[in-house]
Amino acid sequence: MAVSFATFERLKSKGVASYKDGDYRAAKAYLVDAAECMIELAESAKSTDAQRQHEEIAAELISLAKECDARKDGPKAARGRQREREDEGGGDASDWIVKDKPTVGFDDIAGLEDVKEEIRLMMIYPFAHPELAAKYGISTGGGILLYGPPGTGKTMLAKAIAHEIDATFFVISPAQLLSKWVGEAEQNVRKLFDAAKSEERSVIFIDEVDALVPRRKSDSSAVMQRVVPQILQELEGFDRKSDRALLFVGATNRPWLLDEAMLRPGRLDSKVYIGLPDPPARYRLLEIHFGHRPLDNDVDFGELCDRLEGYSGADIRNVAEQASQVPFLEAVAGKADRSITMKDIVTVIEANRPSVHASDLVRFEQFRQTGK
Repeated sequence: MAVSFATFERLKSKGVASYKDGDYRAAKAYLVDAAECMIELAESAKSTDAQRQHEEIAAELISLAKECDARKDGPKAARGRQREREDEGGGDASDWIVKDKPTVGFDDIAGLEDVKEEIRLMMIYPFAHPELAAKYGISTGGGILLYGPPGTGKTMLAKAIAHEIDATFFVISPAQLLSKWVGEAEQNVRKLFDAAKSEERSVIFIDEVDALVPRRKSDSSAVMQRVVPQILQELEGFDRKSDRALLFVGATNRPWLLDEAMLRPGRLDSKVYIGLPDPPARYRLLEIHFGHRPLDNDVDFGELCDRLEGYSGADIRNVAEQASQVPFLEAVAGKADRSITMKDIVTVIEANRPSVHASDLVRFEQFRQTGK
């Protein structure tokens, strides 16, 4: 019989409760059973993204179960650890929150000029000209959704936004928020936003945000029923007139799966479509990915741009890597070093079709028109 999220939540809750009480034998049993449930749910998941998220949560549970074997001290120490976790609210956020100062900027991103300008108008100019923003009542910070086919550069664009406004970049996966310090997902959300608000300027970036804030249904997991409202509350709590501005950037390949409340004003205010690269962008991508490699004189980027219509940025990077392997493997086998030829590249293109299908683009266009 197929397991349900309710079964998983029940086992996980008992495992966490037993762990906190110092009953590690029972905790291990419950946590292993909960992990097995999540693995079974992963096997029945309808998408690879959901499957990966379930597997990551299962791995976290297994890790916690293994920790039970190492806990040989008695209930007194366990109660001390429990009080410590309660005082701290479930662990130190610095243990799992990753923050960075990206060096990639808009100049490093091929194409997307209209998108860049839209983001400048909505987000960057208010940061760069705070006096003018204050004069005209323009808010700083807020929320933005980057959506589009996979491999089109959404993550790099989010990093570039942080770089352009000189902001600290917080990058978090849904699995980290949902499974780190198991059972305290809402506190994780609160800690993440508190950490970001402590910086003068910050960008929170969550890829595959649909896995964190999916459409809520009557049979949604108990975690989702609690986490989604917590995220919405944090988004609405932005002080957009504050000197410490915060920008929340969510990226997804499936925007139609997001909770509708997430797309309302005051949350993800701006929705930006990141589509497949146009000819100038494809040309620039070829320059980026082949520029540091030895090319034969017969390589024609203009012709390659035509052949690569419909390919994503990730597809083009893959073409460059595979084409470079051909002469490399020949040289390893003892042949003379040579440059990458047009034939090498065309052969790879013909063997690798675009990863994005036309039907996917139709679905994105429908979302652009209707928001659903």
